[in-house]
Amino acid sequence: MVKIAFNSALAQKALGKEGEVLVTEKDPETASVYSNENSTGRCLLTLLGLAFILTGLIVGGACVYRYFAPKKLYHGGMHFSELDTESREPYYLPRVDEEVEIRDNVAIINVPAPQFAQSDPAAILHDFDRKLTAYLDLSLDTCFVIPLNTSVVMPPQDLLDLFMQLMTGSYKTYLIHEDLVVTERIDDIAQLGFYIYTLCDDKDTYRMQRRNELIGLQKRSVETCFTIHHFENKFVTETKICKA
Repeated sequence: MVKIAFNSALAQKALGKEGEVLVTEKDPETASVYSNENSTGRCLLTLLGLAFILTGLIVGGACVYRYFAPKKLYHGGMHFSELDTESREPYYLPRVDEEVEIRDNVAIINVPAPQFAQSDPAAILHDFDRKLTAYLDLSLDTCFVIPLNTSVVMPPQDLLDLFMQLMTGSYKTYLIHEDLVVTERIDDIAQLGFYIYTLCDDKDTYRMQRRNELIGLQKRSVETCFTIHHFENKFVTETKICKA
């Protein structure tokens, strides 16, 4: 009788080689799926990154254009008189000259010192979104803030139309008076919005109220007052600002 014997070591070696073959060999279809998934993920990440970059470029470009583009200023002037002297010719009357810039529903007005009238040079800002007006007295380097008077200040587009008319010739009008009183100091001007913050940053800033709205304020003799002649309508306003 013939016995057939197997070498266990050789058998294990053969199994080991087969196992290695099973582990190391890859299915072409499975590899293709994995490759497609990785490629899709990389494409999505690339597209997402490009979207962020493009968004940053668009927003950044808009900001650069908004704050560094040349300003479009409109110039205009008005001759004015009190109501009882309207018969005088315009060239005998005092004149107020201004330049205005309109952007983001904000009117920014520069008022130079007049040649023949007692008035301070000023920068005036009307923020129609926040319903606020800020006066920067350039002689005092001080800001004064009050709620926007929409009965006096024209909306931005109407104001531009007015300045377009003023650029074509002389304009004769009348004078109205506005009496304002300083009430309190404003320490946090950031709450007033970007434009007023930019105008009044690093300057003493005060809140004001119209005198006819105050109760019990009578001692005008101890006040320090100054005036600004300006216009944001078809008449000139003499704004008198008083500090106790």
